[in-house]
Amino acid sequence: MVGMEQPTPEDALHRGRALVLADLAAGGEVAGPEEVSLLEEAVSHRRWWCEQWPAGAAFVTGLLAQDVQDALLARRGRWPLCPLCAGGGPRDEPHALQVEPELGEDPHWVCEATGRVVAPVGALAGAGR
Repeated sequence: MVGMEQPTPEDALHRGRALVLADLAAGGEVAGPEEVSLLEEAVSHRRWWCEQWPAGAAFVTGLLAQDVQDALLARRGRWPLCPLCAGGGPRDEPHALQVEPELGEDPHWVCEATGRVVAPVGALAGAGR
C-alpha cells in the first residue's frame, strides 16, 4: 500500500467482509444464511482483534477468509475447492485452496496441491476460467 493511507480498522473490516462474501457467493451454493452468520461471527471477532492491534487492519481480509474457511471445514467440509484441478481424473481428490500469505497484505487463494495462485481473495468468481 505504498503511497496510500492505511485503512481504518472499520474500513478494513467492511472491505474484508465484502471480499469474503463475494468468494462465498462465487460457488453459487455457499452464501446461505449459515455461511453469512459464520462470516459475521468472524468480523465480530476480528473487530476486537483490530481494536487491540490497529496496524493489523491491513491483514484482516486474509484472516477473515481463513476464519470462515476453518468454520466451514468444521461444519460441512473443505471450502473453497480448487477450480483449477477439479475434474482432472478419477483418482484426483477434491482439495481446498489456502490463503497466502497467512498474515500479510493482498491475500490470495493458492492451490494446496500445486502451489499455483488461483485468485486474490474476493475474486474467486473469475478463477479457473
